[in-house]
Amino acid sequence: MRDPSSLRVACRASPSLALVKYWGKAVGGLNLPATSSLAVTLGGLETNSLVAASKDGADRVLVDGGPTEAARFEPFFTELRRRLGSELRFEVESRNSFPGGAGFASSSSGFAALALGCARLVAELEGRPNPDLPTLSELARCGSASAARAVYGGFTILGAGALRAEPFLPPSHWPELRIVAAVVARGQKAHSSRSAMAATRETSPYYDKWLADAPGLFARAKAALADRDLEQLGETMRLSYSRMHASALAADPPILYWLPASLALIGACAELRAKGVGAWETMDAGPQVKVLCLESELRSVRAALEAAVPGIELIVAIPGPAPEVSVLEAGASAD
Repeated sequence: MRDPSSLRVACRASPSLALVKYWGKAVGGLNLPATSSLAVTLGGLETNSLVAASKDGADRVLVDGGPTEAARFEPFFTELRRRLGSELRFEVESRNSFPGGAGFASSSSGFAALALGCARLVAELEGRPNPDLPTLSELARCGSASAARAVYGGFTILGAGALRAEPFLPPSHWPELRIVAAVVARGQKAHSSRSAMAATRETSPYYDKWLADAPGLFARAKAALADRDLEQLGETMRLSYSRMHASALAADPPILYWLPASLALIGACAELRAKGVGAWETMDAGPQVKVLCLESELRSVRAALEAAVPGIELIVAIPGPAPEVSVLEAGASAD
């Protein structure tokens, strides 16, 4: 076994944006999704994590310079050690190039980077085999279901009740696709996705309808993505996010993520489509709006969003690559 202080592992991962939403967890499992999701990796948005062996025998995770609650990561670390047969504890420093905890799926890239980085560190220090990507997807899911998708690049699928995600299409399938992420608010959202999903399942009269409706949307979106049919994909995406948020809004008490700027951006996309510009929005559990368009219409889309919400910060993403993992000897820089 190598000296635990002799190396660190750096991992760079991008968040996974669900085009057709996973919303709700299956009963009786650890982060098993109740509905199938179809997603794209957001190249251009990054989580960079640096993983080392703990010096005091306690797991510790810092995100964007601040400490995190140990309970949020304990199930992940417990399952990781069980699966890998290791007793190693970890110190992790993670930074996002985008607002974390605000509806940009930072948990997907965060736990994907954590799974890949911790597993690689165990392999290097203890001489164990490095797990394959399907196993790493399953481990990442223990931290966040969407993280199961983020261990892959391109377009991915996480099926209802699935233990792991699977790659669907590579980034090269649709190189002209652009995803414009509008930063409506940088602060932490009022309701975590996990608590909001639980409240929706337990109190919303629309939740069962959402579960029944979701498989049809997933099948339509999957076919549209394979055909690179932006209009059909966009129409299905819009139904998926609208119905997801409707089920949450019907919870008791109601869960509402949208802000006035969110509505203004949604309206701007509708106006663009009325003019023949393909701009199709989606939203996760948060106020941020993400707009899919083709590169040829990116300038028009940006101009319309900036006119709708003056001063809005826009981040343009592309279908992104798989995460990158590198081993750093003691004293080496993560850059």
